[in-house]
Amino acid sequence: MTTSNTPGTGDVDQAVREELARLRESIDNIDAAVVHMLAERFKATQQVGHLKARHQLPPADPAREARQIARLRTLAENARLDPAFAEKFLNFIIAEVIRHHERIADDAGQDTADTTDADDTAHPTGTAHATGTADTAGTAPAAG
Repeated sequence: MTTSNTPGTGDVDQAVREELARLRESIDNIDAAVVHMLAERFKATQQVGHLKARHQLPPADPAREARQIARLRTLAENARLDPAFAEKFLNFIIAEVIRHHERIADDAGQDTADTTDADDTAHPTGTAHATGTADTAGTAPAAG
């Protein structure tokens, strides 16, 4: 990119500066949309995390995550976006979702432990482990 302040490049045409400004404004709008879409996605995955915690399901679901990655790679290919980039991006999101689910499970386990200590009774649906997983059957989506 050239600017009039860069030595040796000369003045940049006004039309080029206007086109850059227009394109950058579009990029800024897309960035804002991406942030808002991610916020909506995380609201949904938080609900999944609370549902998993209530039913003592593990925070991660590797089978669901693999399906999501394959699906996103296909979407990326169809959109002419590098599938490897799309996979890295989704893996980053999945890791954050799992971290949230683990925290939710830990908080729910703490609430259950507080209640169990007060009642001196065990929780009937399984025993939670330190990782947030439980001795119960079944899984739920981790990736949303």
